[in-house]
Amino acid sequence: MFRILQVILLLVLACTVNAQSVSRDDIRGLDEQIQDVKKDVIDLTATLAQLEEKLLFPSNTQVALFVSIADEKPFELESVEVKLNGEIVAHHLYTYREIESLQKGGVQKIYTGNVQAGAHPLQVRFIGKTPSGKKYRANASYQVDKAVGPKFVEIRISGTESEINFKDW
Repeated sequence: MFRILQVILLLVLACTVNAQSVSRDDIRGLDEQIQDVKKDVIDLTATLAQLEEKLLFPSNTQVALFVSIADEKPFELESVEVKLNGEIVAHHLYTYREIESLQKGGVQKIYTGNVQAGAHPLQVRFIGKTPSGKKYRANASYQVDKAVGPKFVEIRISGTESEINFKDW
């Protein structure tokens, strides 16, 4: 990262010093170098994000919770609250785009965290409505049985039946 900043600084300095005697070919070369530096920064950022996730959420203690919608009928999910081990770990208010994505079969990662092996109580509550304005609410409990290794749980919400189902992946 420091190397990239040095290159950018040198390029800027070279541009200001030689601003009067710069040809079009020099500008094109400089532009290509800047694009290469931008690509390097993007690649480094992606690598750092992956390393950060591995450091913060090691696979032997990782638990990830996902939300999906089971309804084929129109249903607008307004909010979801998730408690793990009695503590609120996620609360999400949905935008129109997020609702639309879930209705098309999308899955939202609502929580990633670390827990030790064993049984962990999970409580989920949702609020939603139909396009006509009828409100739906439901609560459900589940026991997350965590073993060594990552654990993934899908929270599948059915608004018209006001129920929540859980699925281990």
